[in-house]
Amino acid sequence: QVQLVESGGGLVQAGGSLRLFCAASLRSFSRYCMGWFRQAPGKEREFVAAISWSGDSTIYARSVKGRFTISRDNAKNTVYLQMNSLNSEDTAVYFCAAATLFGRQKTSEYDYWGQGTQVTVSS
Repeated sequence: QVQLVESGGGLVQAGGSLRLFCAASLRSFSRYCMGWFRQAPGKEREFVAAISWSGDSTIYARSVKGRFTISRDNAKNTVYLQMNSLNSEDTAVYFCAAATLFGRQKTSEYDYWGQGTQVTVSS
């Protein structure tokens, strides 16, 4: 059974930082591209960042580029999202997801999803 479990969310002041974690029970985790998405109240789920199987390649949404960093540890079956300089527009539920191909930014292109972790940025 495939499981993706996010953690690390919480309440933070504007300008602060948080680090999100996604623990995966995927077989052959290192063969999956991993991504982070987020969904704010009343909005569609949107792409945030993705990382290739090896971790050598990453892509980011324009809104987070330069502030967020995605990384992974294949030995621990874990992917991370370091979020710095947070602002109120970053408030959302954050989801991690797994796909077989790198560079995908649509939710339909990901095969597995976690339940999400809430990030709230207070101004």
